[in-house]
Amino acid sequence: MRTHRVDVLVVGGGAAGMAAAASAGGEGARTLLVEEGSRLGGVLDQCIHPGFGLHRYREELTGPEFAARLVAELAGVEVWTGQSLLEVEPERPRARAVGTAGAVEIAAQAVVWATGARERPLGALRVPGARPAGIFVAGLAQRLVNIHGLLPGRRALVVGSGDIGLIMARRLHLEGVEVMGVVEIRPYPGGLLRNVIQCLDDFGIPLLLSHTVVEVHGRGRLSGVTLAEVDETGAPRPDTARFVAADTLLVSVGLVPEVEGIPFAPRDPTTGGLAVTSRLQAAVPWLFAAGNCLAPFDLVDTVAALGARAGTAAARYARRELSPAPAVAIGRGPGVAALVPSSLVPGEEATLYLRASRPLARAWVAVGAGIVGRTVHGVRPAEMIGVRLSPEETEALARAGNATVEVIPA
Repeated sequence: MRTHRVDVLVVGGGAAGMAAAASAGGEGARTLLVEEGSRLGGVLDQCIHPGFGLHRYREELTGPEFAARLVAELAGVEVWTGQSLLEVEPERPRARAVGTAGAVEIAAQAVVWATGARERPLGALRVPGARPAGIFVAGLAQRLVNIHGLLPGRRALVVGSGDIGLIMARRLHLEGVEVMGVVEIRPYPGGLLRNVIQCLDDFGIPLLLSHTVVEVHGRGRLSGVTLAEVDETGAPRPDTARFVAADTLLVSVGLVPEVEGIPFAPRDPTTGGLAVTSRLQAAVPWLFAAGNCLAPFDLVDTVAALGARAGTAAARYARRELSPAPAVAIGRGPGVAALVPSSLVPGEEATLYLRASRPLARAWVAVGAGIVGRTVHGVRPAEMIGVRLSPEETEALARAGNATVEVIPA
């Protein structure tokens, strides 16, 4: 097996991976970007709707346009597509991959993990009933329609109000599919407010909050589902059950970080993604990570920004410029559903990304029992809150030995 030597290996050719590779290459590191698909871009190629790039490029782009901008930034970066990563060694930054040219060992100084996330299937909901044809995760339906020009059905229902589900409700409606509605078990939407307005409200598609699917029906092909309202604990109320005829069910109930390829790296228990410091560095010092493999983010611009930061840090590590530093663990306090990163490096600037556990008109985000505080208006669980910390603030949190984050009604 031949050996290919680089400074930085980036795994994953989506937004985070491309931004990481461009950043590492811009730092002068010999960088290799490995992607298992036949082309770069990941899920961006099938996201033909606008709304990307407002932060990174200061203009509104479609997913393919955003991907094309990132590809153009990869000058000087070696790119391998159609490569399946077989393993990463736990003791050192070495990986083995295989593609059309055969197997190869990649020896690096640092690795950036940017493999994204996968969708939760219907099985994650433990819904009883048949499993006929006509049930799709929303991303697969999006690919069928936008890439292959195929309609998944004629009468559809969406379960879960994640952003992909909201966008696909509109997309199917525009293609002539009768969309019966979007069903959400929580009392508030799971996607961005702009998507609720632009994808549902503007087209008269119902959003059924505090509802869930309690049974799936059909032999061979889906014939419909039974819906029911839920109480404050999320338990279905049998007296509200009703049948809805549909030949297609789209599932949009969240994402799971793709981290199975590096079982030796610790996970964050709140997100299921990799546990990293504010440098985006894992417990294995040569391993860095960015994007949805940390936690599901709502904006691709944020994912790309994290990728760029991880790429820069990896290049510095490869040059032995990133000296080891103790990190202070960040605690998830009341009102916080998800939090990235898992720890802070004292004396360095950092950004905390968190999701609130419930909507609030006005909130106080407190870090370290009030050592740091920010007022945030219009808090929604679907939208990440970013809290920037100065070097002085991270130092103060380290001295206090307390970096617990809380979201408090204000």
